[in-house]
Amino acid sequence: MVARWLRSAVPAIGRHRAHLVIDLAVAALVLALPLSLQSGRSAAAATRRPEVAAPQLVAAASGFVDQAPRAASVSRSGTITAATAPETSIADDVKPIVSYTIGARDDLQSISNLFRVSADAIAFANGIADPSLKGQQGRAIMIPPGEGALYTVKDGDTIASVSKRFKVDPKAIMDYNRLYFEPEHFAPGQLVYVPGANMPTLVWVAADPNEERVIARPAIANNPAPNGRLAWPLKPTYISQYFWAYHTAVDMAAPYGSNIGASDAGTVVFTGWVAVGGISVRIRHANGLESGYYHMSSVLVAPGQKVERGQVIGTVGMTGVTTGPHVHWELKLNGAFVNPLSY
Repeated sequence: MVARWLRSAVPAIGRHRAHLVIDLAVAALVLALPLSLQSGRSAAAATRRPEVAAPQLVAAASGFVDQAPRAASVSRSGTITAATAPETSIADDVKPIVSYTIGARDDLQSISNLFRVSADAIAFANGIADPSLKGQQGRAIMIPPGEGALYTVKDGDTIASVSKRFKVDPKAIMDYNRLYFEPEHFAPGQLVYVPGANMPTLVWVAADPNEERVIARPAIANNPAPNGRLAWPLKPTYISQYFWAYHTAVDMAAPYGSNIGASDAGTVVFTGWVAVGGISVRIRHANGLESGYYHMSSVLVAPGQKVERGQVIGTVGMTGVTTGPHVHWELKLNGAFVNPLSY
């Protein structure tokens, strides 16, 4: 029987020997693959620079698992750090809160210029009442990530109450602080950032009317803008110089001839040429506010005329003393200069 089986099986094996050889070769390759990977990694580790450690290899049921250090999870500041490299990356929508130590020659505005954050935002974040920062050398202060309020959550606070206090959309607080995914960070004692917050502003007034320069003195501007917030005179907005003690306005650069809009409804009280400021327009609004627009190339309104919020009142120019086309955007509250960015 065995001889009979061999006589019938041998011709069949001969007919299918090519398929059999291929199947055996594939099986051998699959079985040898883990061993070849292990030897390859060992050789790479041997030729690697001595100061770089090779990753550990741990046997698993399906082969070998690379156990090299992984990146740490995202921290609340948006910084991702890896255990094997000193580099960090920060999410585009989140900026870090910087700690800065006040120097002997610092004042509030010099720090504002350094970090390109308004003096009002820095003052609010750190409870600063004296813009000269006298006697505060060596103090570490927080620099907000932008134009907004750094706020420490208190007992009884809710996102709705904080958004109402600062006159912002609750979604802005939720989005920036990632509270949808980390609600535990809105708890008493936690620091949150409120972008676009409506904060108290420092009023800059002259210490002596006979002095040419303007000296900063702290005061609180309690009167709100008529519609809660003023409109930008230019869109898109590019701020080339911020408000500070010796520059009592905000400069906004734009192409020559760009339209300038009224920051809010009001009555035009002046149009014409002034020294340094060139061609200008001033508009009186409600609640003691008056806005001014300088270095214009043309004026499209007249004194006594009523204007609406956003109405074009003139165009960007280079009249007066200027190094390029821009609008010098000025705001006064009851005759005292205030920071337009606070509104």
